[in-house]
Amino acid sequence: MSRQKIIMQPDKKIALVAHDNKKQDLVEWAKFNRDLLAHHQVYATGTTGEMLERELGFKITKLQSGPLGGDQQVGAMIVDDMINFLIFFWDPLEPMPHDPDVKALLRMAAVWNIPIACNRASADFMISSPLMDGEYSRLVPDYDGYRKRKIPQADATGKTAKGRETK
Repeated sequence: MSRQKIIMQPDKKIALVAHDNKKQDLVEWAKFNRDLLAHHQVYATGTTGEMLERELGFKITKLQSGPLGGDQQVGAMIVDDMINFLIFFWDPLEPMPHDPDVKALLRMAAVWNIPIACNRASADFMISSPLMDGEYSRLVPDYDGYRKRKIPQADATGKTAKGRETK
């Protein structure tokens, strides 16, 4: 599969997301890295965004709460190249009612090859990277072939041209 380059500008579009048990950890991390974050566009889901804006003192673009669709909003923004960096402090020990949304968000980040930090240590390494403040070309598979693939059509009996049932 061929690849295409997507250019990340020096001012990154960063999504900050945290499960309830990890919100305070994310706020503490963000306060420690306030000056670095202030140079970028920051987005956050629900309550996390409110907390961050209050603590950091600069504008955070606030999305819906995760369980109300915020994780899906972030995923859609990744697909549309409106988010190119994800810091998501999720709680691996606490089941969430919106776990499928969380998995979908992480999947979109992987599909579109954006950096993901799921804990403070990885977030520290990523935010302090020399790549953080410059232009960066990330490679993603060219999905045109996938978009244009032929899907077998079923006839009136529910069978494809190869005789398989579609049900």
